[in-house]
Amino acid sequence: MADTATESTNASAATAAAAATNWVQKTEDQEISNLVDSLAIGKDKGSGESNPEASGEAAEPAAPAVNGSAGSPPSVAGSEEIETVNPADASLLMKIIRKGLVESKLDLEVQRKDPSSPLHSVKSFEALHLKPELLQGVYAMGFNAPSKIQETALPTLLADPPQNMIAQSQSGTGKTAAFVLAMLSRVDPRKPYPQVICLSPTYELAIQTGEVAAKMAKFCKEIKLRFAVRGEELPKGKKITDHIIIGTPGKLMDWGIKFRAFDLRKISVFVLDEADVMIATQGHQDQCIRIHKQLSSSCQMMFFSATYEKEVMEFAEYIVPNPIIIRLAREQESLDNIKQYYVKCKNQDEKYQAISNIYGVITVGQAIIFCHTRKTAGWLSGKMTQDGHSVAVLSGELTVEQRLAVLDRFRAGLEKVLITTNVLSRGIDVEQVTIVVNFDLPMDQSGRADCETYLHRIGRTGRFGKNGIAINLVDSDHSMEICRTIEAHFQKKIQLLDAENSDEIEKIGS
Repeated sequence: MADTATESTNASAATAAAAATNWVQKTEDQEISNLVDSLAIGKDKGSGESNPEASGEAAEPAAPAVNGSAGSPPSVAGSEEIETVNPADASLLMKIIRKGLVESKLDLEVQRKDPSSPLHSVKSFEALHLKPELLQGVYAMGFNAPSKIQETALPTLLADPPQNMIAQSQSGTGKTAAFVLAMLSRVDPRKPYPQVICLSPTYELAIQTGEVAAKMAKFCKEIKLRFAVRGEELPKGKKITDHIIIGTPGKLMDWGIKFRAFDLRKISVFVLDEADVMIATQGHQDQCIRIHKQLSSSCQMMFFSATYEKEVMEFAEYIVPNPIIIRLAREQESLDNIKQYYVKCKNQDEKYQAISNIYGVITVGQAIIFCHTRKTAGWLSGKMTQDGHSVAVLSGELTVEQRLAVLDRFRAGLEKVLITTNVLSRGIDVEQVTIVVNFDLPMDQSGRADCETYLHRIGRTGRFGKNGIAINLVDSDHSMEICRTIEAHFQKKIQLLDAENSDEIEKIGS
């Protein structure tokens, strides 16, 4: 009887303990939910899809659609939503395309929250006093001298005591190499447990970062890296002994919090990569906050992003205490070497005729044509192919690998015309592009002029100091209003072009 009473007491105690744990968990869940709500992040950003990485898993890419036929043009009004950029895919595409470093011409602004923090820049990797094996790895990757973001950020990231940082830099400028170098520098290989975690918003982006880390650590044989992404499993009860974990928030939260496979309090460096993409993905914000809450107050925070809108900075300032902030000076809105024109058309067929006339008169290197929707892009591709043009199509239903294959062919000159939606509005430099055509003028989901997208679109021409031509096809009072708004915003004249007059077209190409 005594044993039964003891068992009953023990069972009651266990139930009470479990209830208390659940209550604490629910309170924390509510606290984090309230925090995410108060930050007002991720509500209407990104693609609007549910979060595929919530439990460390990723959705399979959709199969590519077949190009539209060359039949009648799709109706403009409401036939299909304007195709928007999936931020994670766009970021991955930029990382892969920019295999070499892009020389950023934008100035960096450095803001210090802590005036006593050290701040200086370096002009060589030797000046950073790296371990010889790490320096060997850096040179083996082809980095001869630090890029602008590296020379500004690395002295601070490697300083003692460790400094927290929020840094902004364009894709391809060397920011991944900067924080990876800092991660590797902070590892003590004699300690057989995780000391660094790096979070990326998707499986593919985590793999990209891991590949950079593996190359850079090529000569540091004692440093062990591990991926925490879909497909990677841990035997029950196994403790992780690798020094650096690179992965997605859901999987890393499972391993660190749910399975306790490593001690988050022993993490000395926490890196959040692609922060702008991270907050645009439903579910990632609260996962990052949950992980962050488990870290020690002495953990060094490194927060990297290509853009810093208000929501990103609010999130960053919650995650990163007393940071040094490195931001790009506002992008120069320079359209000086791009001649801008608009052509009045009655409908889509007249738009197509205008393109044909212009293409028939001007000697074109290569052209990019922007459409709102996949449907329009498919229709236009069909028409141009029927008329004997070599055309490539790039839109959001393609996987990253398929998009890369299309871009590689276009850059090699195998196709002269690239028809695309907003998935290609920024970041791609093809030297031979001489004309950009806005088949549809850029506007947001509310139908207002999108001046930033316009700048990025027509910036695909006039690269490398050369002159470029931008042609806007106007087929309604609304698109004319958008054209005028863009003209007023940049204070650069967009001239009327008669696409029926071959002499006038010839002049713009001279």
